[in-house]
Amino acid sequence: MRTLSNSPLKGEDSCSQVSPLRGDLEGSLPCCYLAPISHYSAYYRADEVRLEVCDNFVKQTLRNRCYIDSPNGALTLTIPVVKPKGKTLMRDIRISDHGNWRHQHWVALESSYRQSPFFEYYADDFAPFYEKKWEFLADFNEELMMLVTSLLDIQKPVKRTQTYSPLPALPSVANAPQSLCSQQAIAPLGEGLNAAANPSAGSVAFPKRGNRLLGAERLGSVSDGGQGGEGAYYQVFASRHGFLPDLSIVDLLFNEGPEGVLWL
Repeated sequence: MRTLSNSPLKGEDSCSQVSPLRGDLEGSLPCCYLAPISHYSAYYRADEVRLEVCDNFVKQTLRNRCYIDSPNGALTLTIPVVKPKGKTLMRDIRISDHGNWRHQHWVALESSYRQSPFFEYYADDFAPFYEKKWEFLADFNEELMMLVTSLLDIQKPVKRTQTYSPLPALPSVANAPQSLCSQQAIAPLGEGLNAAANPSAGSVAFPKRGNRLLGAERLGSVSDGGQGGEGAYYQVFASRHGFLPDLSIVDLLFNEGPEGVLWL
């Protein structure tokens, strides 16, 4: 049996492991906010999907943040959450209304994608998520995932996990490509999913400039490292800063529409 690899950024939010063995695809996916393309690629290849909601919530991970394109590079959108009291399961994390984040996220999406081929076509589907108040982060993320898979016509059975089983430790930054250890400033984006349950688990640091992740140096990319070519698709700002791999699924959806499934 082959287990899903669902690591949009290897070492940040990995929840499953890869085995080259033949067999059916199954596994659990972390409950992410507008997850990266590689997350949906894992979903697309699975026969059945289990959504991991019984892990301990860890700050500064893809559970409550995503990365979209912008004129200045990859831009981070973060959902504020009510500060948990000690270790709290993902399914129990509540969304905070601090900072008018819903308005800010929608304005960022509009600013980045209003010139994309399919934003206007899908805007009415996404807008309600930024108008309604949601109590739990897991509910919000799951409903967004259901919308995305419906628009891409790749829906399949999804079940929430009832318990969490720790997986092997994540790779440390020492194993990262040399491009991560160049003259760029290194700053951690947060522990991985299994690090929350296993204090000895490693974590990978990623280069940041302000709040913008350097897309060309992302780890675990589904394309060719930001140089264009095979795996690249149309992006609005590619002429300014090159192709940015493995951004949020909305980047693929707004730029390629229903044909986005061809990149999964």
